[in-house]
Amino acid sequence: MIEVIKVAVIGAAGRMGREVVKLVLQDPELELAAAVNRSGAGTDAGTLVGLPECGVLVTDDIEMAFAESKPQVMVDFTIPQYAFAHTELAIRYGVRPVMGVTGFTTEQIEQLDKQCQDKGIGGLIAPNFSIGAILMMRFAAQAAKHMPNVEIIEYHGDQKLDAPSGTAIKTAELIAANREELRQGNPNEEETIEGSRGGYYNGFRIHSVRLPGVFAQQEVVFGDFGQTLKIRHDSYERAGYMPGVKIGVQKVMEYTGLIYGFDHFID
Repeated sequence: MIEVIKVAVIGAAGRMGREVVKLVLQDPELELAAAVNRSGAGTDAGTLVGLPECGVLVTDDIEMAFAESKPQVMVDFTIPQYAFAHTELAIRYGVRPVMGVTGFTTEQIEQLDKQCQDKGIGGLIAPNFSIGAILMMRFAAQAAKHMPNVEIIEYHGDQKLDAPSGTAIKTAELIAANREELRQGNPNEEETIEGSRGGYYNGFRIHSVRLPGVFAQQEVVFGDFGQTLKIRHDSYERAGYMPGVKIGVQKVMEYTGLIYGFDHFID
């Protein structure tokens, strides 16, 4: 018999939240326990996403949702300002957090890991749930061993709040783990316009492009004598992240502690 996992979706009316609600309602291995959103309370979650009524009404009270519906997993794609508080609250109620929100500090991740350990539950913070993006990051980390001169260019829509993206930061961390710090470019270079060389990380640069009409792309460019290598991933729609979200929901049921990065689940 399939063990059905009870899921609470936070930010259910958001662009990613709606896709998660659809995923949960249409997957027999998942059950929608709660749908939380700051607006739209009382709306049926099924109707909210263009599906038949499901009997779960949107609420604006996250704590009440945890207390009354007793979900096993929380999926949160809200915004960085609320991410840490939501994660702490979920852990306090014994709900396993699956966070698609970026912006956590190293100290916060360590603190949340301890809280998960103390509570005996698993948790996940994933800058990107796309399997293609995870492979892009992994290939880039491998390439850095042989071609240490690198820059990252990431593209998102103009409404994205954080820069660089969580995916770019995670990519940079993986690259840095596979190369010695190398300050690139001419040692005498000078920015005549501040920031034109991009953000500095471990000797290389990260560039964030924010434009309307763009969804989510990232390119990692390696340079060496007489050659370049470009590793690029493009996302075209939010539904492409949902297989990864399901894997995350299932995996947090199997371990204790907080994991940073969906790449841990891709063999």
